[in-house]
Amino acid sequence: MASFNRKDWKKTAYLGLFLAIALVCSYIETLIPFNFGIPGVKLGLTNIVVVLILYTLGPREAFGVSMLRIVLVGILFGNLFSICYSLSGGILSFLVMLFLKKLDHLSCISVSVAGGISHNIGQILVAALIVHNFNILFYIPVLLIAGLITGLLIGILAQELIVRLSGRFDFNT
Repeated sequence: MASFNRKDWKKTAYLGLFLAIALVCSYIETLIPFNFGIPGVKLGLTNIVVVLILYTLGPREAFGVSMLRIVLVGILFGNLFSICYSLSGGILSFLVMLFLKKLDHLSCISVSVAGGISHNIGQILVAALIVHNFNILFYIPVLLIAGLITGLLIGILAQELIVRLSGRFDFNT
């Protein structure tokens, strides 16, 4: 059995803290009547946490926190369908953000915008498959615009946090 050193404990504590923050952000989003007259569109405050972890701790950690958050929020505030939709959007969004981040020439804001857009695309594609009605794909242009706007806002906030928190995630001490 492997033993945990100080570095591992610190990282685990940070990840637990980030998961808790993501859960609180999800809860806050359920309380805010954020409605542009577009059903299903949310600001995506929890994506700030995912982008922050992706840029500071790494992709495995970001993916783990993202997936745990989606399942826990679905259990606490949603249902099986909301978990399914969120997982599809979350996985596609994460894969797109990871790919674009690895290109190393896009900003955190651009990566976040692509994540917001791909999250909405993933959700609408799975929704079309679940309800067996591909007419809802006509909703994609609206969701692209919503993903662009929310991804931009989340990217700006995440970039600011990354700058302000730089150097705080050194686990060698």
